[in-house]
Amino acid sequence: MARDVSLLPKAHLHLHFTGSMRPGTLLELADKYGVHLPDALTSGRPPRLRATDERGWFRFQRLYDIARSVLRSAEDIQRLVRESAEEEVKDGSGWLEIQVDPTSYAPRLGGLIPALEIILDAVARAARETGIGIAVLVAANRTKHPLEARTLARLAVRYKDHGVVGFGLSNDERRGLARDFDRAFAIARDGGLLAAPHGGELSGPSSVRDCLDDLDAGRIGHGVRAAEDERLLARLAERQITCEVCPASNLALGVYEKPEDVPLRTLYEAGVPLALGADDPLLFGSRLAAQYTLAREAHDFADEELAELARQSVRGSQAPQDVRQRLLAGIDDWLDS
Repeated sequence: MARDVSLLPKAHLHLHFTGSMRPGTLLELADKYGVHLPDALTSGRPPRLRATDERGWFRFQRLYDIARSVLRSAEDIQRLVRESAEEEVKDGSGWLEIQVDPTSYAPRLGGLIPALEIILDAVARAARETGIGIAVLVAANRTKHPLEARTLARLAVRYKDHGVVGFGLSNDERRGLARDFDRAFAIARDGGLLAAPHGGELSGPSSVRDCLDDLDAGRIGHGVRAAEDERLLARLAERQITCEVCPASNLALGVYEKPEDVPLRTLYEAGVPLALGADDPLLFGSRLAAQYTLAREAHDFADEELAELARQSVRGSQAPQDVRQRLLAGIDDWLDS
């Protein structure tokens, strides 16, 4: 019998803040604040999305913005993070790096610095209550001015010893050149943070190369389109740059048509380290363990290979050494069970 993937210790390196919310929590908070939710967010089924064109991406972002609008107090933030941590524990995650752009929450939480401090306080509290290690990646928005990204990078460095471990760049990679954000990433790297921009999702291999060349990325959010370029695959493998591959997200956004089209095998067999991620479970309908199930069912990953995927997620994380050792030992135990 196949082993239970929810019992496989693993790290989750690609989860967005609002997108981690439970659907029931969204409904409750919307009712509390009188926020009208479109049918796409109330039907109980993942919305039909296709973000491979501008209109589709706009719809995805609009749904995300509506969902974010129900987070209006420190208590709401604490609830979201605690519940997200509880879901992670159920899926076997022992380490979570959650990504957030604090500018999106600042207007309702008293400003940029108070917003980040509220988020970090919620993360520390949820970690104590659930036992999972949690850290934060501060992410800039590719569609906004690069000067804002520099401000966020300085803020992220300021809170490096308070739970921030990395700096990211999210939103539609077809808008805004990676090199426009090079100064922000230099600030983050010089401050000791991991550079983990998005690339290789909606755009092809060139966007991954830009993240490497222009931002000196130590990890790539998504990166799945690198499978289309053998030389790029070899480069990622040689440098052991972890790609945070999110299969359910790729399918929901129309990057690939069928589960078996996601090139997990191509990346894995090329030696590119992978960290499976759920991206935005609220909108895509599945959490972390389901990504491992997809690898098993659609790509015939044996349990030994699933265990190696879990190891790669741990090695690609910013988890402390003792957490890494505990998770890696747990993976071996899972295989021996």
